[in-house]
Amino acid sequence: MADAATSFEGHSKVSSVSIIAICQVAAMALWFSASAIIPSLVAEFRLSGFAQAALTSGVQAGFVLGCLVSAFLGLPDRVDPRRLFALSAAVGAGANALLLVVEPTSAIVPVLRLVTGACMAGVYPVGMKLASTWAKKDMGLMVGILVGALTLGSAAPHLFNALGGINWRIPLGLASVSAMVAAIVINFAGIGPNRAPSPRFDPRKMMNAWRDVPLRLANLGYLGHMWELYAMWAWIGVFLDASFALAMPAANAAAAAKLAAFATIASGAIGSIGAGLLADRLGRTTLTIAAMAVSGSCAATIGLLFGANPTWLIALCIVWGVTIVADSAQFSASIAELSDRAWVGTMLTVQTALGFTLTLVTIHLMPYLINVLGWRYAFVPLAIGPAFGVYAMARLRAHPRSVELAGGRR
Repeated sequence: MADAATSFEGHSKVSSVSIIAICQVAAMALWFSASAIIPSLVAEFRLSGFAQAALTSGVQAGFVLGCLVSAFLGLPDRVDPRRLFALSAAVGAGANALLLVVEPTSAIVPVLRLVTGACMAGVYPVGMKLASTWAKKDMGLMVGILVGALTLGSAAPHLFNALGGINWRIPLGLASVSAMVAAIVINFAGIGPNRAPSPRFDPRKMMNAWRDVPLRLANLGYLGHMWELYAMWAWIGVFLDASFALAMPAANAAAAAKLAAFATIASGAIGSIGAGLLADRLGRTTLTIAAMAVSGSCAATIGLLFGANPTWLIALCIVWGVTIVADSAQFSASIAELSDRAWVGTMLTVQTALGFTLTLVTIHLMPYLINVLGWRYAFVPLAIGPAFGVYAMARLRAHPRSVELAGGRR
């Protein structure tokens, strides 16, 4: 048999990780599609503010609920992750497809989005668990590839909106087809040599995410990162639209803002993959501390360029977009390296549940910050998260078990 880093039980590492990454993005299209169709739905059906929020927040709330149930039952570690991924993607595809046959103003829509989000709990952390089974001195890169691909998917709605003229039923239908294809193709991925035997049912294990000090510190660092990330992703397009309206002709401002928002978020893919390569060589805590220091500085200063020359504003947005995601995969890689191998999937699921719960707070906090502070200072409070994250990761760096990270490269 070939080197386990290259092949295991007849499966190639390169082909398996490629399949996992492609399937994860294809299935997560169910999440991204909601953001892409909101402008069209508002124009056609005059959706209320609550209905608009339900399309996105409903998915996130369902995701958190799904993660909690999955972690409690230990599903990512007790069943074949490919089968869990496939079932979740297929059910999510069906729930998403039902949006094509119900009125967008119907009370059933938030329920369908909640179900879709719950299904994503069987896709996102499970995909990371699958990739981690193939890691050999490149855990950061393995997870970084997945997060980078998902970052591109998160940016796609801004590109769709900039292009305009797309019937909302098309991206919605394509998302369901994409997820169903992912449900089939994921079964061709292999599970790498790092997978431990399936553990017995023990719901208390999910509490290790807090009881175990190194895991707790890595999770606290992740929470600091998530405090900033999704609030920035959700509001950077609105910020750029308002800023460009002051700095360029109105006829060009809206389209330019959408393209700039796409570039800002999509640039995170470069940060995620590049940071994966660097973190495996320089260390997890080194990379995450540096990334959060830069991204937090961007959050604190971006408003000073509100209404200023778009070129300078876009440049700073790109720096923010790269660094705000650069650390994301490394928190997950840290959890995978610090956890008992038998419970990696559960620990990753708990981590994502905690992080996405926090995003529900910060995304909805932003309108109040904008009203009170104005765009010039609205993003400044987001810098609190990275500052706290730097502290947590510095504490982890000083812990004796930090030698378990990146082959001893803390």
